[in-house]
Amino acid sequence: MLHVQDLSFGYTKHPVLTDISFTAQPGDYIAVIGESGSGKSTLLKLIYGEYDLNDGNLFWKDEAILGPKYNLVVGYDFMKYVAQEFELMPFISVEENIGKFLSNFFPEEKKERTAELLEVVELTAFAKTKVKLLSGGQKQRVALARALAKAPEIILLDEPFSHIDNFKKQSLRRRVFKYLKKQNITCIVATHDKEDVLGFADRILVLNDAKIIANNTPEHLYKLPETALVASFFSEFSIIDEDFVYAHQLQVVPHSNLKAIITNSYFKGSYYLHEANLNGNTLLFEHPLALKTGDSVCLQIIKP
Repeated sequence: MLHVQDLSFGYTKHPVLTDISFTAQPGDYIAVIGESGSGKSTLLKLIYGEYDLNDGNLFWKDEAILGPKYNLVVGYDFMKYVAQEFELMPFISVEENIGKFLSNFFPEEKKERTAELLEVVELTAFAKTKVKLLSGGQKQRVALARALAKAPEIILLDEPFSHIDNFKKQSLRRRVFKYLKKQNITCIVATHDKEDVLGFADRILVLNDAKIIANNTPEHLYKLPETALVASFFSEFSIIDEDFVYAHQLQVVPHSNLKAIITNSYFKGSYYLHEANLNGNTLLFEHPLALKTGDSVCLQIIKP
């Protein structure tokens, strides 16, 4: 398992991360969320051994993970890290990039392994294409497949689907996370996208002000957000009587004590998101129909 014990780090005297502790079992998927600059990417790089810790310890099973002071070559054989910048070989094909570090002594196994990973990242049709001819999203998928080629025990993914367009993103997420769970690969993902988390992650770590402010299941944090930061990660929300209320939890009813005036309406596909004014405060709620600016509505909180 991964042990992160009292980890602290700063590029200068100002700490980026302070007293970070958590564990991950084989096969766990832990999502790391937080605002830009909260230390998500730094945490992944520290786990990978790219930097030396100021304080604390990192272990994978019984092996200490150490930084460049102790290792001539950064990284460990049991771990792979896929950064937002892809270090691919542009003048060879997709399949050659994926199979680059697989043994040539077993050509049939190498071919089968490469074909399997091409399917996982939905790039079978581009196997013979040179990487330099690919889009940013396709390159991101090649980098992911290459990281998986030698079957790591733990993989670190930094915004793994950020360059991939919406036409491919949903099916690719399902394929990749299903594959990682099936292979019992521990996965730590730094992300700003709730779709990378809901339905897949076992736990979420929330970073803010250099510390972990929440560590729980997606369902728990979604249903019981303790801060606006956590609530805003999942959905549009309002604060009513010091309680976080998601937009879909407000329903238009004939009569109630919550009477608001519509100020804006936004088409969202299967519903409209409405802004409304309630005693000088802004409320956000969903409704199947567009309501006119200036209309008065009564709202009721519907929670399970």
